[in-house]
Amino acid sequence: MQPIARPLIVLHSDQVFKERVRRVGNQRFKTQFVEDWDALRAALNESPPAALVVVDPYTRTYGTEAELAPELRSILWEFPTATVISALEVRRGRVRDLRTLGEWGVKEVIALDEEDTVEAISRRLRSAQGRPLQSLLERSLPSNLSGRARALLMAAAEVVAEGGHGRDLAASLKLSERTLLRWAEQADLPPPRRVLAWMRVLLACELLDDPGQTVLSVAYTCGYASDSSLRRAVQEFTEVMLTQLRKQGAFATASEKFLTELNAAREAGRIRRQETKLSDEESELDLPHSRIHPPQEEMTLAATLDAPPHVPRRRGRRKANAA
Repeated sequence: MQPIARPLIVLHSDQVFKERVRRVGNQRFKTQFVEDWDALRAALNESPPAALVVVDPYTRTYGTEAELAPELRSILWEFPTATVISALEVRRGRVRDLRTLGEWGVKEVIALDEEDTVEAISRRLRSAQGRPLQSLLERSLPSNLSGRARALLMAAAEVVAEGGHGRDLAASLKLSERTLLRWAEQADLPPPRRVLAWMRVLLACELLDDPGQTVLSVAYTCGYASDSSLRRAVQEFTEVMLTQLRKQGAFATASEKFLTELNAAREAGRIRRQETKLSDEESELDLPHSRIHPPQEEMTLAATLDAPPHVPRRRGRRKANAA
């Protein structure tokens, strides 16, 4: 798989904040700064899907008080696969604005008055990367899934959104790769590499549901070397041709296949535990009897044995030898 070169587009007037975002972007993203909403729209038209966008959600052209920009709502409507983050000062009177931004589709909020370091901004951007896929998974996963299994799947979705692999998943959970494999088995999940491959297919299917995205752009965004690699992976995991998959709903079809595999893994785990329990019970029943007989049994056994033959003692041998 090829690493994901995810674009980061920034529309903000705070120069200090922009410099901090630039430092974060140099490490993880392909950063681009724009000056107005029209430039942002043009940049999104030229960017691959699942672009990361950081904006100031307010505009001051409507009176003295800052109001939420209607252009932001239009951007969210036109580019549903873009992950939009609002950077603003979280004041007491902006609770309603925060609720409105969530209803519009803003995925994360950076509080400028609190998250004012490069590390805090980087952490918020990483969290936002996997949020769309995580939200879709939350709606699709069964309610009886164990907490450990759910945590592993959410972490895998975030790692795939960042372009990571198996060792990155283990590192994000602060586990060794061997421990991660054991945790997946205990949680009745497929092996970690299989889970990550599934997350990559689900991410691709999420983007394929946007009719404005080409197969090639989705393939590059999700880390595939070419559109043919994406087509092979989708067909292998969903057993449906990509063209037909887009017609019948890519993510809905892929998530249904994924849940079927999860159920099969859970059933296999239940059978494995049952067989282990039966094997342990049989081992306890087949323990060898002790070779030490109880005292009464030893006396009975000794009584049944014949006495050793009496050997008469020879007398006078020492005197004869002395003579």
